Amino acid sequence: DVESRRRRALMASVHVRVEQSRFTVDKALLTQNCEYFRALFESGMRECQQEEIYLGGLSTTGFKITLEVLAGGRPILDCDEIVEAIECAAFLQVEKLAKHLVDIINSSNCLVMYHAAATYGLLGLYHSSALFIRDMYSEFQDDLGCLPQELVDYIKSLIPSRFVGVASHSPSLELLQDPSRTICYLDEEERRWKKLTHLPVEASTSMSGVAVLDNKLYIVGGVRGVNKEVVELCFCYDAENDSWNRLPSPQQLRYSLTLIGHEDHLYAIGGEHERTIMSSVEKYQVSAGTWSFTSQLPRPAAGAACAKAMSRIFVCLWKPMDTTDIYEYDPSSEQWILITTLIRQQSYGHCMVAHRDNLYVMRNGPSDDFLRCMIDRFNITTGQWTALAGQYVNSKGALFTAAVRGDSVFTVNRMLTLVYSIEQTKWKPKKEMQGFPRSGSMQTFLLRLPRSSQKLTSILGD
Repeated sequence: DVESRRRRALMASVHVRVEQSRFTVDKALLTQNCEYFRALFESGMRECQQEEIYLGGLSTTGFKITLEVLAGGRPILDCDEIVEAIECAAFLQVEKLAKHLVDIINSSNCLVMYHAAATYGLLGLYHSSALFIRDMYSEFQDDLGCLPQELVDYIKSLIPSRFVGVASHSPSLELLQDPSRTICYLDEEERRWKKLTHLPVEASTSMSGVAVLDNKLYIVGGVRGVNKEVVELCFCYDAENDSWNRLPSPQQLRYSLTLIGHEDHLYAIGGEHERTIMSSVEKYQVSAGTWSFTSQLPRPAAGAACAKAMSRIFVCLWKPMDTTDIYEYDPSSEQWILITTLIRQQSYGHCMVAHRDNLYVMRNGPSDDFLRCMIDRFNITTGQWTALAGQYVNSKGALFTAAVRGDSVFTVNRMLTLVYSIEQTKWKPKKEMQGFPRSGSMQTFLLRLPRSSQKLTSILGD
Protein backbone atom coordinates (compact mmCIF):
# COMPACT_ATOMS: atom_id res chain seq x y z
CA ASP A 1 0.00 0.00 0.00
CA VAL A 2 0.94 3.71 -0.10
CA GLU A 3 2.14 3.80 3.51
CA SER A 4 4.43 0.77 3.13
CA ARG A 5 5.94 2.23 -0.04
CA ARG A 6 6.53 5.48 1.83
CA ARG A 7 8.30 3.63 4.66
CA ARG A 8 10.49 1.69 2.19
CA ALA A 9 11.41 4.95 0.48
CA LEU A 10 12.36 6.50 3.82
CA MET A 11 14.50 3.47 4.67
CA ALA A 12 16.28 3.85 1.32
CA SER A 13 17.08 7.50 2.00
CA VAL A 14 18.78 9.46 4.73
CA HIS A 15 18.64 13.06 5.90
CA VAL A 16 21.97 14.87 5.88
CA ARG A 17 22.30 18.16 7.72
CA VAL A 18 25.07 20.54 6.64
CA GLU A 19 25.19 23.89 8.41
CA GLN A 20 21.56 25.09 8.46
CA SER A 21 20.46 23.02 5.45
CA ARG A 22 18.84 19.59 5.43
CA PHE A 23 19.11 17.25 2.44
CA THR A 24 17.22 14.02 1.77
CA VAL A 25 19.59 11.77 -0.17
CA ASP A 26 19.42 8.24 -1.56
CA LYS A 27 21.53 5.99 0.66
CA ALA A 28 22.64 3.87 -2.30
CA LEU A 29 23.96 6.99 -4.09
CA LEU A 30 26.06 7.92 -1.08
CA THR A 31 27.25 4.37 -0.44
CA GLN A 32 28.33 3.80 -4.04
CA ASN A 33 30.19 7.10 -4.44
CA CYS A 34 31.47 8.23 -1.03
CA GLU A 35 33.97 6.23 0.98
CA TYR A 36 32.92 8.14 4.11
CA PHE A 37 29.26 7.09 3.87
CA ARG A 38 30.13 3.58 2.73
CA ALA A 39 32.21 3.06 5.87
CA LEU A 40 29.51 4.67 8.02
CA PHE A 41 26.57 2.65 6.70
CA GLU A 42 28.49 -0.65 6.78
CA SER A 43 30.06 -0.10 10.21
CA GLY A 44 27.15 -1.38 12.30
CA MET A 45 27.57 1.62 14.57
CA ARG A 46 24.59 3.49 16.00
CA GLU A 47 25.07 6.37 13.54
CA CYS A 48 24.31 4.15 10.54
CA GLN A 49 20.77 3.62 11.88
CA GLN A 50 20.06 7.31 12.40
CA GLU A 51 17.51 9.01 10.16
CA GLU A 52 19.59 12.19 10.16
CA ILE A 53 23.36 12.60 9.91
CA TYR A 54 25.11 15.84 10.73
CA LEU A 55 28.26 16.74 8.78
CA GLY A 56 30.22 19.29 10.76
CA GLY A 57 32.91 21.46 9.22
CA LEU A 58 31.56 21.25 5.66
CA SER A 59 29.72 23.94 3.75
CA THR A 60 26.23 23.77 2.29
CA THR A 61 27.62 24.93 -1.06
CA GLY A 62 30.24 22.19 -1.13
CA PHE A 63 27.71 19.46 -0.35
CA LYS A 64 25.27 20.80 -2.97
CA ILE A 65 28.04 20.63 -5.58
CA THR A 66 28.84 17.09 -4.47
CA LEU A 67 25.24 15.96 -4.93
CA GLU A 68 25.03 17.69 -8.31
CA VAL A 69 28.11 15.86 -9.59
CA LEU A 70 26.89 12.53 -8.19
CA ALA A 71 23.63 13.09 -10.08
CA GLY A 72 25.58 13.43 -13.35
CA GLY A 73 26.03 17.20 -13.46
CA ARG A 74 29.21 18.89 -14.66
CA PRO A 75 29.04 22.34 -13.04
CA ILE A 76 31.51 25.10 -13.87
CA LEU A 77 32.64 26.52 -10.52
CA ASP A 78 34.13 29.79 -9.34
CA CYS A 79 37.19 29.80 -7.07
CA ASP A 80 35.21 29.99 -3.80
CA GLU A 81 33.03 27.06 -4.87
CA ILE A 82 36.14 25.11 -5.88
CA VAL A 83 37.66 25.36 -2.40
CA GLU A 84 34.42 24.20 -0.77
CA ALA A 85 34.08 21.36 -3.29
CA ILE A 86 37.66 20.23 -2.67
CA GLU A 87 37.00 20.18 1.08
CA CYS A 88 33.94 17.96 0.53
CA ALA A 89 35.71 15.69 -1.96
CA ALA A 90 38.56 15.13 0.49
CA PHE A 91 36.49 14.69 3.67
CA LEU A 92 33.81 12.46 2.12
CA GLN A 93 36.31 10.75 -0.26
CA VAL A 94 34.25 11.31 -3.40
CA GLU A 95 36.30 10.12 -6.38
CA LYS A 96 33.71 11.27 -8.94
CA LEU A 97 33.88 14.85 -7.62
CA ALA A 98 37.69 14.76 -7.55
CA LYS A 99 37.72 13.70 -11.21
CA HIS A 100 35.32 16.50 -12.12
CA LEU A 101 37.59 19.02 -10.43
CA VAL A 102 40.51 17.74 -12.52
CA ASP A 103 38.37 18.19 -15.65
CA ILE A 104 37.72 21.88 -14.95
CA ILE A 105 41.30 22.95 -14.17
CA ASN A 106 42.11 26.09 -16.15
CA SER A 107 44.38 29.13 -16.04
CA SER A 108 41.87 31.07 -13.93
CA ASN A 109 41.61 28.52 -11.12
CA CYS A 110 44.71 26.29 -11.24
CA LEU A 111 46.58 28.10 -8.45
CA VAL A 112 43.54 27.90 -6.17
CA MET A 113 43.04 24.23 -7.12
CA TYR A 114 46.68 23.43 -6.42
CA HIS A 115 46.89 25.14 -3.04
CA ALA A 116 43.52 23.81 -1.82
CA ALA A 117 44.28 20.27 -3.02
CA ALA A 118 47.58 20.41 -1.11
CA THR A 119 45.81 21.70 1.99
CA TYR A 120 43.15 18.99 2.03
CA GLY A 121 45.31 16.15 0.70
CA LEU A 122 43.53 15.53 -2.60
CA LEU A 123 46.61 14.04 -4.26
CA GLY A 124 45.29 13.39 -7.78
CA LEU A 125 44.03 16.95 -8.12
CA TYR A 126 47.24 18.24 -6.53
CA HIS A 127 49.37 16.52 -9.18
CA SER A 128 47.10 17.43 -12.11
CA SER A 129 47.02 21.09 -11.08
CA ALA A 130 50.80 21.13 -10.74
CA LEU A 131 51.20 19.69 -14.25
CA PHE A 132 48.87 22.33 -15.66
CA ILE A 133 50.85 25.11 -14.00
CA ARG A 134 54.14 23.57 -15.20
CA ASP A 135 52.90 23.66 -18.80
CA MET A 136 52.18 27.40 -18.42
CA TYR A 137 55.10 28.16 -16.12
CA SER A 138 56.21 31.37 -17.85
CA GLU A 139 52.69 32.81 -17.61
CA PHE A 140 52.43 32.04 -13.87
CA GLN A 141 56.01 32.72 -12.79
CA ASP A 142 55.15 36.09 -11.24
CA ASP A 143 52.16 34.64 -9.37
CA LEU A 144 53.92 31.67 -7.75
CA GLY A 145 55.07 33.82 -4.85
CA CYS A 146 51.64 33.34 -3.29
CA LEU A 147 52.40 29.62 -2.83
CA PRO A 148 54.53 27.98 -0.13
CA GLN A 149 58.04 27.25 -1.40
CA GLU A 150 57.60 23.47 -1.21
CA LEU A 151 54.65 23.72 -3.62
CA VAL A 152 56.69 25.85 -6.03
CA ASP A 153 59.55 23.33 -5.82
CA TYR A 154 57.19 20.47 -6.70
CA ILE A 155 56.01 22.31 -9.81
CA LYS A 156 59.61 22.92 -10.88
CA SER A 157 60.41 19.23 -10.44
CA LEU A 158 57.85 18.23 -13.08
CA ILE A 159 58.47 17.92 -16.82
CA PRO A 160 56.46 20.18 -19.16
CA SER A 161 54.69 18.76 -22.19
CA ARG A 162 56.26 19.26 -25.62
CA PHE A 163 54.69 19.72 -29.04
CA VAL A 164 55.57 16.59 -31.05
CA GLY A 165 54.98 15.70 -34.67
CA VAL A 166 55.43 12.82 -37.08
CA ALA A 167 55.18 12.91 -40.86
CA SER A 168 53.53 10.30 -43.05
CA HIS A 169 55.80 7.27 -43.57
CA SER A 170 55.20 3.78 -44.96
CA PRO A 171 57.16 0.85 -43.54
CA SER A 172 60.80 1.02 -44.62
CA LEU A 173 62.05 -1.44 -47.24
CA GLU A 174 65.61 -1.08 -46.02
CA LEU A 175 67.30 -3.05 -43.27
CA LEU A 176 68.96 0.15 -42.07
CA GLN A 177 67.03 3.06 -40.62
CA ASP A 178 65.87 5.73 -43.04
CA PRO A 179 67.11 8.98 -41.41
CA SER A 180 63.90 10.78 -42.40
CA ARG A 181 61.67 8.31 -40.51
CA THR A 182 61.72 10.20 -37.24
CA ILE A 183 59.41 11.60 -34.62
CA CYS A 184 60.35 15.18 -33.81
CA TYR A 185 59.70 17.59 -30.97
CA LEU A 186 59.69 21.38 -30.85
CA ASP A 187 62.43 22.98 -28.77
CA GLU A 188 60.64 26.20 -27.83
CA GLU A 189 63.74 27.81 -26.36
CA GLU A 190 65.69 27.40 -29.61
CA ARG A 191 62.52 27.73 -31.74
CA ARG A 192 63.33 24.72 -33.90
CA TRP A 193 62.49 21.05 -34.27
CA LYS A 194 64.71 18.24 -33.02
CA LYS A 195 64.73 14.49 -33.44
CA LEU A 196 63.12 12.52 -30.63
CA THR A 197 63.29 8.94 -31.93
CA HIS A 198 63.31 6.81 -35.07
CA LEU A 199 60.21 4.92 -36.09
CA PRO A 200 60.47 1.12 -36.10
CA VAL A 201 61.21 -0.19 -39.60
CA GLU A 202 57.84 -2.01 -39.75
CA ALA A 203 55.74 0.93 -38.49
CA SER A 204 53.45 2.98 -40.70
CA THR A 205 52.33 6.53 -39.98
CA SER A 206 50.69 6.81 -43.40
CA MET A 207 46.92 6.97 -42.83
CA SER A 208 47.40 5.43 -39.37
CA GLY A 209 45.74 6.24 -36.08
CA VAL A 210 47.99 8.12 -33.66
CA ALA A 211 47.12 8.89 -30.02
CA VAL A 212 48.74 9.57 -26.66
CA LEU A 213 47.51 7.89 -23.47
CA ASP A 214 49.28 8.13 -20.10
CA ASN A 215 52.26 9.76 -21.84
CA LYS A 216 52.73 6.82 -24.22
CA LEU A 217 52.38 7.19 -27.99
CA TYR A 218 50.31 4.60 -29.86
CA ILE A 219 50.34 3.99 -33.62
CA VAL A 220 47.60 1.74 -35.00
CA GLY A 221 46.88 0.67 -38.56
CA GLY A 222 48.05 2.57 -41.62
CA VAL A 223 49.01 1.55 -45.15
CA ARG A 224 51.96 0.77 -47.37
CA GLY A 225 52.25 1.48 -51.09
CA VAL A 226 49.95 3.10 -53.63
CA ASN A 227 47.55 0.15 -53.38
CA LYS A 228 46.89 1.01 -49.72
CA GLU A 229 47.87 -2.38 -48.39
CA VAL A 230 46.89 -2.33 -44.74
CA VAL A 231 49.66 -2.60 -42.14
CA GLU A 232 48.90 -5.09 -39.36
CA LEU A 233 51.64 -4.22 -36.88
CA CYS A 234 50.87 -1.66 -34.18
CA PHE A 235 53.35 0.05 -31.88
CA CYS A 236 53.66 1.88 -28.57
CA TYR A 237 56.45 4.37 -27.78
CA ASP A 238 57.34 4.93 -24.12
CA ALA A 239 58.96 8.36 -23.92
CA GLU A 240 60.18 7.75 -20.39
CA ASN A 241 62.34 4.79 -21.46
CA ASP A 242 62.82 5.82 -25.11
CA SER A 243 61.60 2.36 -26.13
CA TRP A 244 59.20 0.83 -28.66
CA ASN A 245 56.94 -2.17 -28.11
CA ARG A 246 54.48 -3.97 -30.35
CA LEU A 247 50.85 -4.32 -29.39
CA PRO A 248 48.10 -6.54 -30.80
CA SER A 249 46.34 -5.51 -33.99
CA PRO A 250 42.62 -4.63 -33.98
CA GLN A 251 40.30 -7.48 -34.93
CA GLN A 252 39.26 -5.40 -37.95
CA LEU A 253 42.33 -4.10 -39.77
CA ARG A 254 41.86 -0.48 -40.80
CA TYR A 255 43.49 2.70 -42.08
CA SER A 256 42.33 6.35 -42.15
CA LEU A 257 41.00 5.64 -38.68
CA THR A 258 40.65 8.02 -35.76
CA LEU A 259 42.46 6.93 -32.60
CA ILE A 260 41.88 8.48 -29.17
CA GLY A 261 42.85 7.43 -25.65
CA HIS A 262 40.67 7.56 -22.55
CA GLU A 263 41.01 5.88 -19.12
CA ASP A 264 43.05 2.75 -19.93
CA HIS A 265 41.45 2.39 -23.38
CA LEU A 266 42.29 3.29 -26.96
CA TYR A 267 39.34 3.74 -29.31
CA ALA A 268 39.87 2.96 -33.00
CA ILE A 269 37.01 4.82 -34.66
CA GLY A 270 35.85 4.11 -38.20
CA GLY A 271 38.41 4.16 -41.00
CA GLU A 272 38.74 2.18 -44.21
CA HIS A 273 39.60 -1.35 -45.28
CA GLU A 274 39.99 -2.37 -48.91
CA ARG A 275 38.78 1.10 -49.88
CA THR A 276 35.51 0.63 -48.01
CA ILE A 277 34.64 3.22 -45.35
CA MET A 278 33.55 1.60 -42.09
CA SER A 279 31.40 2.47 -39.11
CA SER A 280 32.90 -0.15 -36.78
CA VAL A 281 34.64 0.92 -33.58
CA GLU A 282 37.04 -1.12 -31.45
CA LYS A 283 38.51 -0.43 -28.03
CA TYR A 284 41.86 -1.65 -26.75
CA GLN A 285 42.20 -2.13 -23.00
CA VAL A 286 45.82 -1.27 -22.30
CA SER A 287 46.04 -3.07 -18.95
CA ALA A 288 44.61 -6.30 -20.42
CA GLY A 289 46.22 -6.03 -23.87
CA THR A 290 42.99 -6.97 -25.68
CA TRP A 291 40.78 -5.49 -28.40
CA SER A 292 36.98 -5.74 -28.44
CA PHE A 293 34.22 -4.22 -30.54
CA THR A 294 31.98 -1.52 -29.13
CA SER A 295 28.97 0.37 -30.55
CA GLN A 296 29.30 1.36 -34.19
CA LEU A 297 29.33 4.94 -35.41
CA PRO A 298 25.94 6.27 -36.51
CA ARG A 299 27.32 6.20 -40.07
CA PRO A 300 30.61 5.23 -41.77
CA ALA A 301 33.48 7.70 -41.42
CA ALA A 302 37.17 7.90 -42.28
CA GLY A 303 39.58 10.42 -40.82
CA ALA A 304 36.89 11.86 -38.55
CA ALA A 305 37.89 14.86 -36.43
CA CYS A 306 37.90 13.96 -32.74
CA ALA A 307 38.71 15.67 -29.42
CA LYS A 308 38.29 15.24 -25.67
CA ALA A 309 36.77 18.03 -23.57
CA MET A 310 36.35 17.59 -19.81
CA SER A 311 37.10 13.85 -20.22
CA ARG A 312 34.28 13.48 -22.75
CA ILE A 313 34.91 12.09 -26.27
CA PHE A 314 33.49 14.03 -29.24
CA VAL A 315 33.62 13.14 -32.94
CA CYS A 316 32.69 15.16 -36.06
CA LEU A 317 30.73 13.34 -38.76
CA TRP A 318 29.85 14.89 -42.14
CA LYS A 319 26.38 14.72 -43.73
CA PRO A 320 26.78 15.92 -46.53
CA MET A 321 29.51 18.53 -47.29
CA ASP A 322 27.73 21.43 -45.60
CA THR A 323 26.73 19.62 -42.39
CA THR A 324 28.91 18.75 -39.41
CA ASP A 325 27.27 16.58 -36.75
CA ILE A 326 29.07 16.32 -33.42
CA TYR A 327 28.46 13.09 -31.54
CA GLU A 328 29.57 12.21 -28.02
CA TYR A 329 30.65 8.68 -27.17
CA ASP A 330 29.68 7.58 -23.67
CA PRO A 331 32.06 4.76 -22.60
CA SER A 332 29.82 3.68 -19.70
CA SER A 333 26.80 2.99 -21.91
CA GLU A 334 28.78 2.48 -25.14
CA GLN A 335 26.37 4.81 -26.92
CA TRP A 336 26.83 7.54 -29.54
CA ILE A 337 24.76 10.64 -28.71
CA LEU A 338 24.11 13.46 -31.18
CA ILE A 339 25.09 16.67 -29.38
CA THR A 340 24.77 19.38 -32.01
CA THR A 341 24.83 20.14 -35.74
CA LEU A 342 26.70 22.91 -37.56
CA ILE A 343 25.58 23.89 -41.05
CA ARG A 344 27.89 25.98 -43.23
CA GLN A 345 27.65 26.19 -47.01
CA GLN A 346 30.08 23.77 -48.69
CA SER A 347 32.18 23.58 -45.54
CA TYR A 348 32.67 20.88 -42.94
CA GLY A 349 34.87 20.14 -39.93
CA HIS A 350 38.38 18.87 -40.72
CA CYS A 351 39.99 19.21 -37.32
CA MET A 352 38.68 19.70 -33.80
CA VAL A 353 40.47 20.66 -30.58
CA ALA A 354 39.21 21.30 -27.06
CA HIS A 355 39.95 24.11 -24.62
CA ARG A 356 38.15 24.22 -21.27
CA ASP A 357 34.52 23.32 -22.04
CA ASN A 358 34.76 24.52 -25.65
CA LEU A 359 35.17 22.55 -28.87
CA TYR A 360 36.85 24.42 -31.73
CA VAL A 361 35.99 23.08 -35.18
CA MET A 362 38.35 24.09 -37.98
CA ARG A 363 36.84 23.91 -41.44
CA ASN A 364 37.81 24.93 -44.95
CA GLY A 365 36.63 28.20 -46.43
CA PRO A 366 33.65 28.42 -48.82
CA SER A 367 33.82 26.34 -52.02
CA ASP A 368 36.63 24.15 -50.65
CA ASP A 369 39.00 27.11 -50.31
CA PHE A 370 41.75 25.33 -48.38
CA LEU A 371 43.90 28.46 -48.20
CA ARG A 372 41.47 29.86 -45.66
CA CYS A 373 40.31 28.32 -42.42
CA MET A 374 37.14 29.19 -40.56
CA ILE A 375 36.78 28.35 -36.87
CA ASP A 376 33.55 27.79 -34.95
CA ARG A 377 33.33 27.26 -31.20
CA PHE A 378 30.79 25.04 -29.48
CA ASN A 379 30.38 25.30 -25.71
CA ILE A 380 29.38 21.92 -24.30
CA THR A 381 28.04 23.50 -21.09
CA THR A 382 25.67 26.03 -22.68
CA GLY A 383 25.11 24.22 -25.98
CA GLN A 384 25.83 27.43 -27.92
CA TRP A 385 27.77 27.94 -31.17
CA THR A 386 29.94 31.01 -31.80
CA ALA A 387 31.81 31.84 -35.00
CA LEU A 388 35.28 33.17 -34.27
CA ALA A 389 35.94 36.61 -35.69
CA GLY A 390 37.91 36.83 -38.94
CA GLN A 391 39.47 34.19 -41.15
CA TYR A 392 42.67 32.27 -40.57
CA VAL A 393 45.24 31.63 -43.26
CA ASN A 394 45.39 27.87 -43.42
CA SER A 395 48.76 27.79 -45.20
CA LYS A 396 48.60 24.26 -46.63
CA GLY A 397 46.99 22.45 -43.76
CA ALA A 398 48.65 24.07 -40.75
CA LEU A 399 45.37 24.53 -38.92
CA PHE A 400 44.15 21.04 -39.73
CA THR A 401 46.58 19.52 -37.24
CA ALA A 402 46.72 21.24 -33.87
CA ALA A 403 47.33 20.63 -30.18
CA VAL A 404 46.18 22.65 -27.17
CA ARG A 405 48.45 23.25 -24.18
CA GLY A 406 47.17 25.55 -21.46
CA ASP A 407 45.70 28.58 -23.21
CA SER A 408 47.74 28.09 -26.39
CA VAL A 409 47.14 26.26 -29.67
CA PHE A 410 50.14 24.87 -31.55
CA THR A 411 49.82 24.57 -35.34
CA VAL A 412 52.50 23.66 -37.86
CA ASN A 413 53.40 23.03 -41.50
CA ARG A 414 56.69 22.88 -43.41
CA MET A 415 57.05 26.66 -43.50
CA LEU A 416 56.37 27.65 -39.91
CA THR A 417 55.13 26.64 -36.50
CA LEU A 418 52.56 29.16 -35.30
CA VAL A 419 51.32 29.35 -31.72
CA TYR A 420 48.00 31.09 -31.03
CA SER A 421 46.74 32.44 -27.73
CA ILE A 422 43.12 31.40 -27.15
CA GLU A 423 41.04 34.46 -26.34
CA GLN A 424 37.33 34.92 -25.81
CA THR A 425 36.36 35.70 -29.41
CA LYS A 426 39.45 34.82 -31.44
CA TRP A 427 42.79 33.07 -31.63
CA LYS A 428 45.56 35.66 -31.44
CA PRO A 429 48.94 34.88 -33.06
CA LYS A 430 51.46 34.60 -30.24
CA LYS A 431 54.74 33.14 -31.51
CA GLU A 432 56.32 31.94 -34.76
CA MET A 433 59.01 29.27 -34.94
CA GLN A 434 60.69 26.99 -37.48
CA GLY A 435 58.42 24.91 -39.70
CA PHE A 436 58.32 21.12 -39.57
CA PRO A 437 61.40 19.80 -41.40
CA ARG A 438 59.71 16.84 -43.07
CA SER A 439 57.54 16.63 -46.17
CA GLY A 440 54.04 15.25 -46.51
CA SER A 441 51.08 15.25 -44.17
CA MET A 442 51.69 15.05 -40.43
CA GLN A 443 50.06 14.30 -37.11
CA THR A 444 50.80 16.26 -33.93
CA PHE A 445 50.33 15.67 -30.21
CA LEU A 446 51.81 16.48 -26.78
CA LEU A 447 54.29 14.34 -24.80
CA ARG A 448 56.23 14.86 -21.59
CA LEU A 449 59.81 14.06 -22.55
CA PRO A 450 62.53 13.15 -20.06
CA ARG A 451 65.06 15.94 -19.74
CA SER A 452 67.77 13.74 -21.25
CA SER A 453 65.90 13.59 -24.58
CA GLN A 454 65.78 17.38 -24.73
CA LYS A 455 69.56 17.52 -25.27
CA LEU A 456 69.24 16.01 -28.75
CA THR A 457 70.77 17.86 -31.66
CA SER A 458 68.83 19.77 -34.27
CA ILE A 459 67.55 17.62 -37.14
CA LEU A 460 68.07 20.39 -39.69
CA GLY A 461 70.20 19.05 -42.48
CA ASP A 462 69.47 15.36 -41.77
